[in-house]
Amino acid sequence: MSILSDTWQWFTDPANWTGSTGVPIRLAEHLGYTALAVGLAAIIAVPLGLYIGHTSRGRNIAVLLTGALRAIPTLGLLTFLVLLLGIGLIPPIVALAILCIPPLLAGIYSSIESVSRAVIDASRAQGMTESQILTQVELPLASPLIVGGLRSAVLQVIATATVAAFVPLGGLGRYIIDGLAVRDLPRVLAGSIIVVALAFIIDLLFAGLQAYATSQANPAARTRSTQRSLDPEIDLEVHP
Repeated sequence: MSILSDTWQWFTDPANWTGSTGVPIRLAEHLGYTALAVGLAAIIAVPLGLYIGHTSRGRNIAVLLTGALRAIPTLGLLTFLVLLLGIGLIPPIVALAILCIPPLLAGIYSSIESVSRAVIDASRAQGMTESQILTQVELPLASPLIVGGLRSAVLQVIATATVAAFVPLGGLGRYIIDGLAVRDLPRVLAGSIIVVALAFIIDLLFAGLQAYATSQANPAARTRSTQRSLDPEIDLEVHP
């Protein structure tokens, strides 16, 4: 039988969908690792990105930092962390979080920087504090691009979370790693297909969220600018 027919047989085998090694459990583990890694990365990237985007301070350092982190091989980093911290959940989560920081950080500070300086200057002229400008002007206008940065970061983590199986932990990477160990190519292909399908579904969800954020950005800004009685010319610039 061909590998495609064998893979189809793997998918239709009820044994692969039940128990502690079934697809639902492995999928839940994979999503759990992804959520932990993205959450850890957000603790660092979100406040730092908002600060850099709002103040434009430290931008050059951030660019160098994100470029350097992108160049780190995930598997090599994971191996180093395992040797340093031992086998367990922490090494893969930290490695995935480091992978997630660059696109998330870059997406946030570049999104905030994209907001028109004229709008920000007008907000300051009306007496708004820096925190009010950030939360009521910059964030609503930058939200579509911020969601886009989060979308990129989450997809990278989902695609790379299979490395958790090297530790070894669970997740969809178990099908790939275990399949390679025993030359079970249908299991390897099935695991790869599930990861790709998961990434595709998550991408569609984020695309919808980004479209919604785009549709809400201008009305949100218009409401706030009306409340602050901004200059009409500035209002036209915010809402073409």
